[in-house]
Amino acid sequence: MQVLFTFDYELFFGADTGSVEKCMIEPTADLLQLSKNYKIGMTFFVDVGYLIKLEEYAQNHAQLQSDLAKVKAQIAEMVSLGCSVQLHIHPHWEKSSYDGQKWQIVTDNCYKLDDFSDAEIEQIVKRYYLYLQQLTGKSVHSFRAGGWCIQPFSRLQKVFKELGLKVDTSVFPGGKFQSPHYDFDFTAVPAYSPAYRFERDVCIVEPNGYFTEYPIASWKYSPMFYWKLYVLGRLQPGRHKMIGDGSFLAQPGRKKSVLTNFTWNHVSADGYYAGMLKRQAASYQSKGVEHFVVIGHPKGLTVYALEQIERFLKATRNKYTFPTFSDLPCN
Repeated sequence: MQVLFTFDYELFFGADTGSVEKCMIEPTADLLQLSKNYKIGMTFFVDVGYLIKLEEYAQNHAQLQSDLAKVKAQIAEMVSLGCSVQLHIHPHWEKSSYDGQKWQIVTDNCYKLDDFSDAEIEQIVKRYYLYLQQLTGKSVHSFRAGGWCIQPFSRLQKVFKELGLKVDTSVFPGGKFQSPHYDFDFTAVPAYSPAYRFERDVCIVEPNGYFTEYPIASWKYSPMFYWKLYVLGRLQPGRHKMIGDGSFLAQPGRKKSVLTNFTWNHVSADGYYAGMLKRQAASYQSKGVEHFVVIGHPKGLTVYALEQIERFLKATRNKYTFPTFSDLPCN
């Protein structure tokens, strides 16, 4: 089985974005060290809108100049280590700004690409794609939607084909959430789904489709899992508090839901989730699934998570292979 570690390289989008140092640079450095030590591939989905905003404001703000330099240097290191750097779009950056002290994040009616007109979608995707390709000097062929909000894909189909964005990894089977900002529904995709072709709808298999979906592995988590997650965060903050120093965008009703119901969610390298990786991978292998896609966020890592990722690598590096998205077919 191939294990694909993927990380969304970004700040937070709540009231406090957090710092570049804590949300991106420091935790990513720990991941890159693991990549070097264990000779495993990693894929980083870079929030390109943030980098473009840094370029816009950096000339007038020394702090942003420093942030931009650090981020570019770390992305160059990713590339030099053989990591794959691919496209991640959070289009709310189109309406967000910097006031000289902090980022003023605007997410209402602009958090997902579907909030924009067809012409705006085309312009955003093309501009972000070209920026990332020029920055890395490498092929950009894979995509992950911000907040998993890839639907309706029919509005992205034309520009993705034009650019050769053939691969998506936004879907996690069974997942569903709607709020004033989020809107995705992957309940039509069966659990343990292998990679599949699609055309206009990311949830409908089209054997001759132009695009390939590599679903993020998903898992049915119990309420007890989330009770432990929240309790440990308060009892042992040194091990379970996120390295990132920002705040999440609100997801109304989600906390109550996961504490009272069994819930399908993604397989993750973040925080307390990382302790489940070995069990989850074994389950996917037993089902004959070829690609086990793990999502993570440097900002969401903890001391515990980094320990668990390393423990997983020590136990399985001779059992599984660890490619990047640039190593996969259909690119």
